[in-house]
Amino acid sequence: MHDARDLALARLPSGVPVRTTVHVYGEGRLVDGPDGPELDAPADGGPVVYAQAAQHGREVNGTAVLRRLHERLTGSGGDATDAGPEGDLGDGGLAGTLVTVPVADPLTFDRVSYTTPESLDAIHSNMNRCWPGDADGTLHERMAARLWRFAGAADAVVDLHTGSPAMLTHAVYMRDDAACRGLAEAFGTDLLLAEAAGEEADAEWAERGFAGKLRVAATREGIPTVTPELAHSREVVPEAVDAGVDGMVGVLRHEGLLPGEPAPWSGTVARNHLGRVEAADSGLFTPERGLSVGDEVAAGDRLGVVHDPTTFEPLQTAAADRDGIVYSIAREATVTAGATLVGVAERLEE
Repeated sequence: MHDARDLALARLPSGVPVRTTVHVYGEGRLVDGPDGPELDAPADGGPVVYAQAAQHGREVNGTAVLRRLHERLTGSGGDATDAGPEGDLGDGGLAGTLVTVPVADPLTFDRVSYTTPESLDAIHSNMNRCWPGDADGTLHERMAARLWRFAGAADAVVDLHTGSPAMLTHAVYMRDDAACRGLAEAFGTDLLLAEAAGEEADAEWAERGFAGKLRVAATREGIPTVTPELAHSREVVPEAVDAGVDGMVGVLRHEGLLPGEPAPWSGTVARNHLGRVEAADSGLFTPERGLSVGDEVAAGDRLGVVHDPTTFEPLQTAAADRDGIVYSIAREATVTAGATLVGVAERLEE
């Protein structure tokens, strides 16, 4: 069974509604509520999994993942030009309910952007900083609150994101949370990044408002959550979509919606948001020749140079501050002070 409904998330100053579409597969169904569609999942109908994509509008591979998953669940085929793993999954056989929102933030999607302009939300330009939202709050808080009605009722949440072109595909989960770790392993990326929260986190975590992430809000409510970061933004990349579809199938198996077990996981766990090598000054960044995501580096290894583009003066020799795995490299050469040049993930023994 599959159902899809138009969902009004909020309204613009002109009165024009901000709309998206919510899909439901399996045992649950959508029913009319006072503010639009609501989920009706039978108490004895198995677990509920919520998945969303394009919370940041330029991160489109997650949207493509949910489309391909839809085709496999409903047997609706698809375009042979981007065909992925073979075999229909048959949503009639789901032992539970899957809820998906392919475009969580239509405002950033239309602008192919990460955030909205200040004129639309001067307080929370980034939707992923204000969960679980506020029905009477700013524009993004209202949008998050409307989606939280679905996410907050789930037994597991997958928040699909997309990194930069030069980023190692990975999944982020709440450190020291066994249920989140199990969900991340089920998604199956070779690299898992464990993110500490609250008093366990570094100062930057609070400074950047990470307490308002969907993953953090859901985990605090006891809902296991994972944030996959599929490589490449602004373009649909078949390999990234394949990884996302495989990951979603693994999650559905882990949660019992599909028969079988997810593939065994034997990858690497590392720390998130630490080890980033930042630009000490603005200029033109040239990565070290041959440096690639996935490379092992040691503290002190040279990673690239920032030059003054007008005088050719070297402003900074970027070096790793710890041993670890290179998981991101800035390929947009023009950088400003404070921008991340290279991300180095420090291994954890977990």
